[in-house]
Amino acid sequence: MERSIKLLMDKYGIKPSKSLGQNFLMDKEIQAKIVNACNIKKDDLVIEVGAGMGAISCELAARAGKLAAIEIDRHLLPALQEALKQYNNVEIIHGDILKLNLKDDIIYKAYRTGLTGGQEFKPARIIAVGNLPYYVTTPIVEKLLEEENIDEIIIMVQKEAAERILAKPGAKNYGLLSLMAKYYSKAEILFNVPPGCFFPKPNVYSSVVKMSRNKTPPVHLLNKELFFKIIKSSFGQRRKTLFNALYNANLVPLSKEEIKAVLKETGIDENTRGEALSLEQFAQISNAFSEISERISSLHRQ
Repeated sequence: MERSIKLLMDKYGIKPSKSLGQNFLMDKEIQAKIVNACNIKKDDLVIEVGAGMGAISCELAARAGKLAAIEIDRHLLPALQEALKQYNNVEIIHGDILKLNLKDDIIYKAYRTGLTGGQEFKPARIIAVGNLPYYVTTPIVEKLLEEENIDEIIIMVQKEAAERILAKPGAKNYGLLSLMAKYYSKAEILFNVPPGCFFPKPNVYSSVVKMSRNKTPPVHLLNKELFFKIIKSSFGQRRKTLFNALYNANLVPLSKEEIKAVLKETGIDENTRGEALSLEQFAQISNAFSEISERISSLHRQ
């Protein structure tokens, strides 16, 4: 594949785009390790994010029931189409993953038309795979995690981003992404990838991360939207105390004293910072504020 990618680049005059953060994976062994990690079966739907020129797309297509290959760069489409021309189970989608409606544009379409046309296709699993550009890693991972139809996510990201995904409370890199990953999935770093496996070479190592969707969330939430709003406000300014973050965010119609009282009931110090709180503690805080908000709303309705 390394030779094929270089031939396609020469044939179509392709040069990596700095603005799109393109670093093409050229190492065949790493390509094979990524595909093998997906454990794809013939009744699976695979969504490839950033298909590029098809470095792993062909093997994904050969193993999957259906492949949706998403690529934002129109200059790469002719090379990608050539690489995948022998497969009739592939739909190439020119678009931005962050702007696509994965549920309607890909997943439900597969159920209705088999994605590529013809009979409907009911996948046993939906797997998202991709070599993510470093500069948009976080929003893409967040989007994939929030799409609850996706069962497995196998992505290559900057090593630093992989460490953020698996960070624990108290760590400098612990934050929203860490908590989202834990709420939605069981995450693990499968292996690291050195810069020399790419063209052009990035300045950092990459890591391949696997996130398997939790069948049941690890915490019970009364209001998931409020839960994540509280987390976001807690990390919006990392040095703010929990109390100040909650009060300034104005997430609940409570006075300073009432917010302090609710926090006291949870047993969590109001001067704690978000970076010290576990998923379970954030759930405890969120549920406490959900309950008080519901009681206030109930009184207003009477």
